[in-house]
Amino acid sequence: MTILILVAKGCLLFAIVVLALYGLRHYTLALYRLSIRRPRDMMEVTGYFLPRTSVLVPMHNEEKVAADLLQALVEGDYDRDRIEILAVDDRSEDRTGEIISDFAARYPIIKAIHRRDGEGGKAAALELATRQASGEVLLLFDADYFPGRAMVKQLTAPFCDPEVGAVMGRVVPHNSGSTLLAALLGLERAAGYQVGQQARYNLGLTPQFGGTVGGVRASALRAVGGWNTKSLTEDTDLTFRLIAKGWKVAYVNRAECYEEVPEAWEVRKRQIARWATGHTDCLHRLWSSVSGSKFLSRPEKVDALFVLGCYLTAPILVLGWLASLVLFFSPEASAVPPLLFALAFAGYQVFGNQATFFELGAAALLDGDARRVLLIPVNLFNFFASTVAICGALLRYYVGRVWGSRGPRWHKTKRFRENSNGEQFRNGNGSDRGLFSQRPTGAYTYTFSTESEQ
Repeated sequence: MTILILVAKGCLLFAIVVLALYGLRHYTLALYRLSIRRPRDMMEVTGYFLPRTSVLVPMHNEEKVAADLLQALVEGDYDRDRIEILAVDDRSEDRTGEIISDFAARYPIIKAIHRRDGEGGKAAALELATRQASGEVLLLFDADYFPGRAMVKQLTAPFCDPEVGAVMGRVVPHNSGSTLLAALLGLERAAGYQVGQQARYNLGLTPQFGGTVGGVRASALRAVGGWNTKSLTEDTDLTFRLIAKGWKVAYVNRAECYEEVPEAWEVRKRQIARWATGHTDCLHRLWSSVSGSKFLSRPEKVDALFVLGCYLTAPILVLGWLASLVLFFSPEASAVPPLLFALAFAGYQVFGNQATFFELGAAALLDGDARRVLLIPVNLFNFFASTVAICGALLRYYVGRVWGSRGPRWHKTKRFRENSNGEQFRNGNGSDRGLFSQRPTGAYTYTFSTESEQ
């Protein structure tokens, strides 16, 4: 019993220290972001720096959403002599390949790439597209995104700085009103981008390249060895390989692109399990190169390690809970004044464990949507559910490392967009080419056409 109590005390102390450090970090970033009068970005040079750009769009069984993204991209206002769109049909078993081919036949700026073999995963599709890309800058969009007309200009602008190796825009869910989970994820995304990414960029730390609504300099990608096709989170992997070699990552908060977040918990569970596994694997592989990089300051190194280790806070939190239970029912608990114990435990929970909720509130305030604050108490359920999912994923990951298994494979996130009838959409030049049925969400359902662009 004595040994168990000593172990429990050590585990609880460890959990309190780690969570308090993460809590302090969340509070610092949120308070600093609230104090910023002029968020740092490169919007003033938007439209003046127009490098040759390749837009890479990997798609696997994306017939529900493929046409929406491709149509949005061809309607962009980027110089058509300086842009190409490489749409990758990555071993699709539905009509994705047909949609891509039809778009490529009608729009010369679109190149269809049909991938029929090789290992699965987004990174493998990106590697194939990168080999065929001719741009100085490679921009990436997932298939379920809605980029605005100026998005390509906004994302290429930061590359006017020769030290910038990657850039990230802001991700905003368009379906946050569909279910309670989607609404909670919308608030979570706001905190991550509006608060976390912007605060770190203003502080001179490293915003994270998220693998979509962003881009990478082609020469920088080559300099660090290209895409890591073995990683479940190739974006995190690339971010920290870039900064370890001296490249910078820029963030453009006003470059808002709209995504579809999971509407059902089973889909969210698989998504966050993949993120947790891939992110933690990056920590084990890259922490030494980041810590030893001569290009990073000490604050940058510390922040980078905090980002890489963020998913480990879930099992550490559970460890703290279990240790608290052991000590609560131990004989020594009676020697501690109940009020003091309650205050100490409550303080630890509020400061170390609930700091992210303060960040959620700051994001709602900055976005000017006070109603979203009402979601914060409900987000506790999402918090606990995510904790369970992350702990399960990391348990499988570490068991796999011990037994030498390959680990989890990449799985595509399920799409919830449904086809429906609505007003017929015509493209920007007013022609009848490219027929779409517009839905109330603003999305479009594609109808095949054989005419080609003039």
